[in-house]
Parts: sequence; C-alpha cells; structure tokens
Amino acid sequence: MGAVDSPKTNKENPLPAEAKKILQSMASKWSNVADPDALQVIRLKGAMTNEVYQIKWPTKAGEMSRKVLVRIYGEGVDVFFNREDEIRTFECMSKHGQGPRLLGRFSNGRIEEFIRARTLSAADLRDPDVSALIAAKLREFHDLDMPGPKIIKLWDRLRDWLNTAKRLCSQEEAEAFCLNALGEEISELERKLSSNQCIGFCHNDLQYGNIMIDEQTKSITIIDYEYSSYNPVAFDIANHFCEMVADYHTETPHLLDYNQYPGLEERQRFIRIYLSSSGCQSSDCEVEQLLEVVEKYTLASHLWWGLWGIISVLSHPPQVLSPLSY
Repeated sequence: MGAVDSPKTNKENPLPAEAKKILQSMASKWSNVADPDALQVIRLKGAMTNEVYQIKWPTKAGEMSRKVLVRIYGEGVDVFFNREDEIRTFECMSKHGQGPRLLGRFSNGRIEEFIRARTLSAADLRDPDVSALIAAKLREFHDLDMPGPKIIKLWDRLRDWLNTAKRLCSQEEAEAFCLNALGEEISELERKLSSNQCIGFCHNDLQYGNIMIDEQTKSITIIDYEYSSYNPVAFDIANHFCEMVADYHTETPHLLDYNQYPGLEERQRFIRIYLSSSGCQSSDCEVEQLLEVVEKYTLASHLWWGLWGIISVLSHPPQVLSPLSY
C-alpha cells in the first residue's frame, strides 16, 4: 500500500475526529492494547486516489503492536468511479476472503484490517516467481461471482472520460491531445474487439502498488478496487503488462520506461500460468489466442490511462508539470 512516511505528532494528526473516535472505541475492546488513546498515525506513500494511514497502538508485555489501516477518500474522483459501488465491491471482496476486512466506516473514509504483508515494488513484477503468483491470483479474481449485472464497462467508461476531458480542456489542449479523434478510435476498437470475449470481474488497475505478498506463505492479495468492474479479462491482463513499464516511486512517476515492457516469452508464460491455474492444462493454441487479444487491448489501456491522466492533471494541476507536459 505504499512506503512509510514519518509518524505524525498529535498536532499534525490528520485524522477526522469521527475516525479517531471510532479507532479509540475499537482499541478499547482489545485486551492487549496498553492505551487506546496512544495511537500513532503513519502516512503511507504511493496511494494516488486516497490518503492512506497506518494506525498502531503499543501493546502490553511487548507483544506485536496492533495495527489497522485508515483510508480517507480523495476529492474529485467521482468522475472516475462511483464511491458507493466501490464500497459495495470492497465489502463483497472482504466476504469472499479476497482482501482486508472492513472494520469501520466514517463520513469520508473507512477503517480496514491491516494486512501484514509487503506491497510489491516495480521490480517485483519482473520476478518470474512473483509474476507466476500474480497470474494465478488474477485468474481467481476474474472468476469471482460479484453482485450486479455482468456487462462490460470499459467502452462506456472511456466515452464518459473522453467527454469529461473535452469539457476540461482548452481548445489548444484538446488539439494537442487529439481528443476529437478519440471518439471514433474508441468505437473502432470496440467494434474490432467485441466478438467472442471472455468476461470476468476485472481489477482494471493492477499496478504493483495494488498487490501485496506474504513472504512466509507466498500468497498474493490484490487490493484497492476503485476501478474494478466486469470487463474483458484480456483488458485486465493487457493493463497489467503495461503497468510493468511504470515506477510510481520516482520524482517523475509519469515517465514510463518501455524497455521494461515484458518480452514475448514473459507474456506467454504469464498467460499460460493464468490459463492453467484453473486446473486445466492450456494448449499453445489457447495461449496464442489469448495473447493476440491481450496485445490488442493494450491500445484500450493506453486510452484508459491517457484520459485518466488528462482529467487528473486538469482537475488538480500539479505545481511542477503543466497539463501539456504531463
């Protein structure tokens, strides 16, 4: 969930009073917590949509400290996803045993179980053993039976984001980003990719910061479901491959290194493990068929995050980068 910042003092405590009250009440019921009021707040780096904090309390007799996670929802994200849908997804994932348990809610955030596992780094995605674990876990994720209509959200969401980007952009920016041409490109992609699709519940943002690993059990947990919905599974795999070129823990997280894009054998291996993880051995033909579709969905991934970037920068202009340089 991100690297750790320095602990905040009480004067710097960023938690809403409502959240702090829930936390103190929660800790008072834990017999091993020395002082429910002595909570320590540590901000976690790397979260792009929300503010995320690790909360911990000292325990009696030198036991391991009690920890939870507090997530304060980011502002201005309604254009990207519906917060109530995301909360329902989180609760359902928790019931499926797929992510952290929901411990409490407050008006602009929630309290989650703290997973004692390590958030992956950019380099981890290229580790063959870790990649194999991700492939198998992603297949399990796609096979989840989630509530709601099992219809593709990709194309409508792209069109919604395109309309928002056009509304936010100046004429100069719209021309620079070729926004007027993107509507037809989205429609053309949809026409060419809409036949014989395998639909599953997709994460839609499978970057390294949304994957955790338990070093002892070697189990993978996929977290943060803001963008999750039913979509073609090939899109989710394509997006994961694209995420391998990113490192969000640098001074220039928007710059991508395409030398890090997985090679053909690496992509084939991932897809073979993905297909065979259900218990059925996959043939070379099946691997190549899915890989061909994945390659095409790479274009949709670029559109997805390109529009996301335009909207994000124009909605919350950074101090260093202008929208055009972004």
